[in-house]
Amino acid sequence: MKKLMGFVILAGICLGSFGAQAAGPYLVQQPTVSRTQIVFVYADDLWVVSREGGNARRFTTGVGIESNPHFSPDGRQVAFTGNYDGNTDVFVVDAAGGIPQRLTYHPGGDSVRGWTPDGKRVLFMSTRSRYSRYTRLYTVSLQGGLPEAIPLPYAVTGSFSPDGSHMAYDHAGGAYQTWKRYRGGRMSKIWVADLSDSSVALVPREKSNDFNPMWVGDKVYFLSDREGAVKLFSYDTGSKQIRRALDNSGFDIKSASSGPGAIVYEKFGSLHLFDTSSRRSREIRIEIAGDLPSVRPHFTSVSSQIRSADLSPTGQRAVFGARGEVLTVPAKKGSIRNLTNSPAEHDRFPAWSPDGKWIAYFSDKSGEYALYLTEQSGIGETRTITLGSPPSFFYDPVWSPDSTKIAYTDKRLSVWFVNLEDGKATRVDTDTYDAPFRTLDPAWSPDSRWLAYTRQLKSQLHAVFVFDTTAGEKHQLTDGLSDARHASFDKDGKYLFFTASTNFGPTTSWLDMFSVGRSVSSSAYVVVLRKGDPSPLAPESDDEKVKEEKEEKEEKEEGEAEESKEPGDAKKKEKKKVEVQIDFEGISQRILALPVPTRNYTDLQTGKAGQVFLLAGSTGPGFGSQGQTLYLFDLKKRKEEKFLDRVNGFTLSADGEKLLYVSRNRWAIVGAARPPKPNDGRLNLSNMQVRVDPKAEWEQIYREVWRMERDFLYDPNAHGLNLQRAERSYESFLQNLGSRRDLNYLISEMLGNLV
Repeated sequence: MKKLMGFVILAGICLGSFGAQAAGPYLVQQPTVSRTQIVFVYADDLWVVSREGGNARRFTTGVGIESNPHFSPDGRQVAFTGNYDGNTDVFVVDAAGGIPQRLTYHPGGDSVRGWTPDGKRVLFMSTRSRYSRYTRLYTVSLQGGLPEAIPLPYAVTGSFSPDGSHMAYDHAGGAYQTWKRYRGGRMSKIWVADLSDSSVALVPREKSNDFNPMWVGDKVYFLSDREGAVKLFSYDTGSKQIRRALDNSGFDIKSASSGPGAIVYEKFGSLHLFDTSSRRSREIRIEIAGDLPSVRPHFTSVSSQIRSADLSPTGQRAVFGARGEVLTVPAKKGSIRNLTNSPAEHDRFPAWSPDGKWIAYFSDKSGEYALYLTEQSGIGETRTITLGSPPSFFYDPVWSPDSTKIAYTDKRLSVWFVNLEDGKATRVDTDTYDAPFRTLDPAWSPDSRWLAYTRQLKSQLHAVFVFDTTAGEKHQLTDGLSDARHASFDKDGKYLFFTASTNFGPTTSWLDMFSVGRSVSSSAYVVVLRKGDPSPLAPESDDEKVKEEKEEKEEKEEGEAEESKEPGDAKKKEKKKVEVQIDFEGISQRILALPVPTRNYTDLQTGKAGQVFLLAGSTGPGFGSQGQTLYLFDLKKRKEEKFLDRVNGFTLSADGEKLLYVSRNRWAIVGAARPPKPNDGRLNLSNMQVRVDPKAEWEQIYREVWRMERDFLYDPNAHGLNLQRAERSYESFLQNLGSRRDLNYLISEMLGNLV
């Protein structure tokens, strides 16, 4: 089955209810300041601390997410953005504490930006009236009522002049947040608007991101990257002169807010207070003690987080890769088993060996991905097979039928197989072009000698290849004039099936708009591997047989049946060993079209001898799918029938008797001989839970993010960034992360250096 993986992110923290967290920086964000206090965001809650620093205490404890706090001009109230009732709205609460009061109710998102100078209304940004990608500023009264729009066409942040007649605002911020020193068309600018006539004047700039305006007296303070790292600047509204108010090196200043006599600002990972009179700055040292629910180890259901799946050899159990764990689920009786129990590791792409003993998967337990084999019972040894240097990401292990070899692919577009006896990995071939789709799709012959796969040619069309693991030779089977995919051997070793499209060409450039809206269709084909074998699709004719010929045939069949019997067991027959022979000479003349309709086939797998399962999606243009249709073609009967509707993926057991499929996140194991009835074989995943240790999980994610940048970024030089040094420079933030949003914030900041 095609495995899916999801992209996750980093870091860790462990808090108890008995004391402060471990020493180290806190990701404190979005501070606001009054005469005596500072309120800031940490772990998705608001916290308050004295202007002198010290021990912070939690200011809000709602089940939702709070952000963007702003003290009122008199310091008696705090407005903030809250997501309490399934929507993002404006709230206000007394600075001394209390129950937050909701001020906005529109389904569009509302985010607090400040106050009017008289302290009677809250300024906020909203998407409520937009018809495209822009936002506007509004004010809402503390007494409630309908918000009033600021007379500006669009804005992201804003700050009123002391008399309320003007506003300094940023009309299009955001690009610089994850793209440091951004110099594209969405550079943020600060404008000064006269609210009486909506006339505007631009704060002077040259190719910089200016944001977070704060109007203090006759100056507009703002943050800017015009001199490298983000610093604090001031704009004199009288002289029109700009002056650097505060120097800064190291981490950027991320946000700032003005208050009585000072500006509090967040330098990534710390809080500082800038005195606007003395122009001096000092760090606010804080300690945080609290029970952070997001950090507590807990059990969680992962039935909706399945990223890969496989089936046991006879279909007694399914194995799933979910949230970095490998679990097996019984078809009917028994319990769900977590074979790995590794919250600090990412275990993925499990595959069950045909002999039933082993489950193979890839894991980053050692710090880099390697192949692991664990016993299917979950008890016993686990074997590690390193896959060489340089390290990489690996996908979709495929067992050989004799359980002695495993084929797999890697991020560097190569297909490999590893001999499990000596652990030696052999590179079979390398694809021609990179793309988000993994299309090598290795498949073994029933005698475990040949490996079929599909590789792109210079034309970007795929061709079917086979690799002889005994001789170490590869051969191209199809001519490359069509896009051939999904090669799979028949179980008796006589045939190779695949699909091919002759109208795929215009869709090869997946990244540009030229490929969008193109219909794709394909047909299914069979290759007769030995030149002496007859066509399985030769014309048939009903003819009457002479009586003597019929009797001789029956006697011959009875004699063969008698010879096949073993002593002591008249019904048991000796299993015939399959040996696959491929005659390459003239093989193009032994490729036949199967008698099935042309469709957009997205997968082909073989079951028992002569059984071909074909998954078909829509042939029309568009993205995504609500499910595809699975068909079963019987080569002996030359007949096709619909097997299942609304299928999102499937795989077959090694003996061909069972089929595992998923439909709208519901999994089932059914017999492969005939179409199942609705709800047949439904797997019970209600108890599919794993133990999550956020601290361990986030650190694994942190390491994996940097490995992904190393292996997947289009520039191998990472735009000149030393990835190892950058990884070390942000490590200190791991221990005190308070929530998953804190983790995402760290990821966003550190990857912004890749410019």
